[in-house]
Amino acid sequence: MAPVLVLWLAVCLSVTWAVDRGNFKTCDQSAFCKRQRALKPAESPYRALLETMELTNTRLTLQLINDNNKVRLLLELYRLQGNMTRVKINELKPLKPRYEVPDVLIREPPTEPLSLLSQDENGVVLSLGAESQRVIVSARPFRLDIMEGRDVLMSLNSRGLLAFEHLRMLDDFDFCSHEMVFTVASVWDNIKRKVEDGMWEETFKSHSDSKPNGPSAVSLDFSLPGVEHVYGIPEHADTLRLKTTDNGDPYRLYNLDVFQYELYNPMALYGAVPVMLAHNAQRTTGIFWLNAAETWVDISSNTTVFGKMLDYVQGSSETPQTDVRWISESGIIDVFIMLGPTPNDVFSQYASLTGTQSFPPLAAVGYHQCRWNYNDQEDVTSVDAGFDEHDIPYDYIWLDIEHTDGKRYFTWDPHKFATPKEMLQGLMDKKRKMVAIVDPHIKVDSNYKIHNEIRSRGFYIKNKDGGDYEGWCWPGSAGYPDFTRADMREWWASMFAYDQYEGSMENLYTWNDMNEPSVFNGPEVTMHKDAVHGAWEHRDVHNLYGFYVQMATAEGLIQRSGGVERPFVLTRAFFAGSQRYGAVWTGDNAAEWEHLKISIPMCLSLGLVGISFCGADVGGFFKSPSTELLVRWYQTGAYQPFFRAHAHLDTPRREPWLFGPENTALIREAVRQRYALLPYWYQQFYHAHRTGQPIMRPLWVEYPQDPATFALDDEFLIGRDLLVHPVTEEGARGVTAYLPGKGEVWFDVQTFQKHNGAQNLYIPVTMSSIPVFQRGGSIIPKKIRVRRASSCMMHDPYTLYVALNPQRTAEGKLYIDDGHTFNYEKKEFIHRRLSFTNNILSSVNLAPDAQFTTQSWIERIVILGASKPSTVTLKTADGKESQLEFDFDASMSVLTLRKPGMNAGVDWNVMLQ
Repeated sequence: MAPVLVLWLAVCLSVTWAVDRGNFKTCDQSAFCKRQRALKPAESPYRALLETMELTNTRLTLQLINDNNKVRLLLELYRLQGNMTRVKINELKPLKPRYEVPDVLIREPPTEPLSLLSQDENGVVLSLGAESQRVIVSARPFRLDIMEGRDVLMSLNSRGLLAFEHLRMLDDFDFCSHEMVFTVASVWDNIKRKVEDGMWEETFKSHSDSKPNGPSAVSLDFSLPGVEHVYGIPEHADTLRLKTTDNGDPYRLYNLDVFQYELYNPMALYGAVPVMLAHNAQRTTGIFWLNAAETWVDISSNTTVFGKMLDYVQGSSETPQTDVRWISESGIIDVFIMLGPTPNDVFSQYASLTGTQSFPPLAAVGYHQCRWNYNDQEDVTSVDAGFDEHDIPYDYIWLDIEHTDGKRYFTWDPHKFATPKEMLQGLMDKKRKMVAIVDPHIKVDSNYKIHNEIRSRGFYIKNKDGGDYEGWCWPGSAGYPDFTRADMREWWASMFAYDQYEGSMENLYTWNDMNEPSVFNGPEVTMHKDAVHGAWEHRDVHNLYGFYVQMATAEGLIQRSGGVERPFVLTRAFFAGSQRYGAVWTGDNAAEWEHLKISIPMCLSLGLVGISFCGADVGGFFKSPSTELLVRWYQTGAYQPFFRAHAHLDTPRREPWLFGPENTALIREAVRQRYALLPYWYQQFYHAHRTGQPIMRPLWVEYPQDPATFALDDEFLIGRDLLVHPVTEEGARGVTAYLPGKGEVWFDVQTFQKHNGAQNLYIPVTMSSIPVFQRGGSIIPKKIRVRRASSCMMHDPYTLYVALNPQRTAEGKLYIDDGHTFNYEKKEFIHRRLSFTNNILSSVNLAPDAQFTTQSWIERIVILGASKPSTVTLKTADGKESQLEFDFDASMSVLTLRKPGMNAGVDWNVMLQ
């Protein structure tokens, strides 16, 4: 039956070119969301019991009471280092522990002292230390306001939508204060109502959710005065700026396998990061809602009159306001409020909680060639040779599920991939690599070692009756390892050892797909919520599953090398903190122009919440792209952090040379532009790894006071210094790019033409055009020699592109290490500051305690916006001086210094006279 089912599913996937919305819940079909959303803004039933307040050096605790049912909650308030506040709310005395998310935070966040400023019967005022920041806790009803001076930065429960469904027994009723005559019939009617309301049992289509713990949802509203633009909470196929949800469903965060998803709606997709950023011209803030259960986020916008609040706000004024409400099915309220005030401050604050983007091997920043599936070893060899024949560089070729022995992961098809080490060695000889898929659904087969070991160790997730949970996926009947268990993750990691994963070598890396988890015959194509992970239900941990799969896989790739080599792992499902373990992609998109366009805001949204290593399937996974769309997608993908072409099993082959010589040349040029910029990309990844700042970023991140940038999502910055406006319209003859920054100048990287900032610029385009601009005041290193793979570029020379702005010093950085090990953590790297000021270009060591050498040298320096010098003098660290030859193009004000010859890792300066 298994092959028949899988074949049937494949046929359905190949012909049903649109998502079946009926497979996925709306808020009205999700009982807890419907219940919570039915609550309208009003006076909250929750009251703070000020007499229970305890204030220590690290936290404030305070009991809250629901005056309707008399259930008490415990509020914990922390002032965290780095201008953050943490708010936790849990039941004071729950029937059993409620789930609190582990492993996402990189450490217990360090606290700073809170101090009491004032207290009366209405509330308390606490100092947050910096910038006259205060927290005001109002008692009746409970409300929490964070202020700076006279400004309210954020309010919690200001609309009275705090809700906390306490754990209870089925016969424990909340009759509130109503006078009732109880009869057996009335009690039974109440039980029946609760079942019908989905509180104790819920049905969706043919699936039943037993809900043994009953209702357990939590909800809290946040008001953001002065804010009209909010971002984040990926993953959704929607605009960068989040929309209001008043007239539709909330944004949903619930990791699901949604094939060929619809665009511009709030449906859940493969990953969930419960982080939202709010921005206006004065400030950027963030909300991190640490909850791994199914979550819905409502957004509304209005104008509010903020009046007198205690003694801190005088008078009243109208201000725009965004209201946000978070609703989760279970767990507790654990929220981190990041107070900025700048975008980079928020990135640093979030990184201090969940970590930064992992630093990938340099090769992973190159181009990846994939499809479902390369047929056999001969096919791999042929495709690999095709790249050489057509002079197109690439670093990784990928194998999808068909490479395995009957969808048994960690194996190879004995006929099609009989000698995998021979295949891998052939790639290694060319300094290339391979990625093979390893999914977390394990074929139930007593002759399969992986299955037998997991079952014998008791590592499978259990069903509600205590047996191993089984569902249908690519292998047919499959079990699902419980990756929430540390011992399971440790065992999984050990399976990547070379003596365990037969046929693997050091140039084989890993792709984790279907890890939402995908269960073809499960509710919403995923796991039943009443499946069991030890003491917890799956509903409590669902959005963490993919996070844990990637964590264990990355650890396995590190361990197999004795901790020396950096891993590369791609995941489809993710959560907050997934950035620590590798890359993500936007899932099963389609070969349509709108899908090309949406890849930009989708990756921008991920970058804002820490996941910088993002890309989309170039060309679209489903359907077949026109040659124009394919070329434009390569041109766009070449300027996104993760650059991989991928295609569905049923689509025609689409290697870059199959569309005629003219299109091959256009694709070749796009890929070569990517490789020329690898030194800049690598520096950006290093910077993201160190700081948490996004690589691919919206314009407002660098121009936070320019409202014209706040909703732009058809162009983006790479780091600070490259602006990219891809061509994403069919038949386009031109695009209009906004060049930000009053006083800025921007140089077209192809023509070197200079343009002023703070303008909309119309750019005529042809099929060869990729509108990219370098910011005046920047220095960007490139390697322009064409090689077959990034490793072949190791010792190649650099060309420095210096773009001048008369109003400021031009600056850039150059980072060099071995490109693949963790030795950079041992200070084995070169990090240099490049600057041009007062007609002197210099290179200065940023890490004098680091030790690394390079054979690369500076081959060429191109200065944009220059004047013609009479002489150019090079002075090296040993005091030697020499005159350099140069060319000057007066029509474009471009000065080119040829073969200055200094080593890229030493001090030097070049003087223009």
